[in-house]
Amino acid sequence: MKALIFGISGQDGFYLHSLLNAKKIEVIGVSRNNDKWIKADVADQKAVTDLVKAHQPDYIFHLAANSTTKHEALFENHETISTGSLNILEAVYKFSGYTKVFLSGSGLQFENKGLPISEKDPFEARDPYSVSRIQSVYAARYYRRLGMKVYVGYFFNHDSPLRSERHINKKIAAAVQRIAGGSNEKIEVGNINTRKEFNFAGDVMNAVWMLVNQDLFFEAVIGSGKANSIKDWTEICFKLKGMDWKPYIREQDNFTAQYDVLVSNPQLIQSIGWRPAVNINELAQMMLTS
Repeated sequence: MKALIFGISGQDGFYLHSLLNAKKIEVIGVSRNNDKWIKADVADQKAVTDLVKAHQPDYIFHLAANSTTKHEALFENHETISTGSLNILEAVYKFSGYTKVFLSGSGLQFENKGLPISEKDPFEARDPYSVSRIQSVYAARYYRRLGMKVYVGYFFNHDSPLRSERHINKKIAAAVQRIAGGSNEKIEVGNINTRKEFNFAGDVMNAVWMLVNQDLFFEAVIGSGKANSIKDWTEICFKLKGMDWKPYIREQDNFTAQYDVLVSNPQLIQSIGWRPAVNINELAQMMLTS
């Protein structure tokens, strides 16, 4: 069996690659900025079509994205997520009809009233990132009508030691490591009471694999359904180093959070047996010892 992964150089690509390797599935990785893999851009229709025609994969996973909601990334998000999805779907439709396609989605693309979010909740185009994600889902639904097997997994917050420090959980964990080593720095955070999920990327990729290997449903939110605050995460990280967190945190003035709480209702993905194996404490330990 063969799998084509767009966006293999990100954390999700790394853990999915590891999972597929363990299952003896040949992986063809595609990245626009990592010379270890096939260098190509998912927004390039010819490049995507040529890859699909050449490899005829059993699975395609579209994980490529710049995970930011900033307006400045409007066109990049559109090209990578929306156009990239269309390029993959059309190439499969024309040249590799049996291929199963997975498109990554986000909990951020749903209307958020502070309650657990399921795949049945309505979408809300609240930022450019959400707009692109929503467009790709409607493309998936269209091609499903044409007989293709197209899956969408709506990811809620998930991390790993591979995250960069532009992500708040990694920013805090890395700073805690430095402070434990003698640094006198302060960690600047937004709203420390914002609540979200603290999932492990490896667990999320296990859910993706389970999703694409069943045909009962084609879209599912993927998350633990358990929300903790940034304050909880900070306290856990410092506690693991035997330290009090309070002297080292500085909250930003006039900060407006995207949401107060973002949490999933994972009942559907759990119905096929998936459960996260790593909890928030274990994730913190993992990220502090990386």
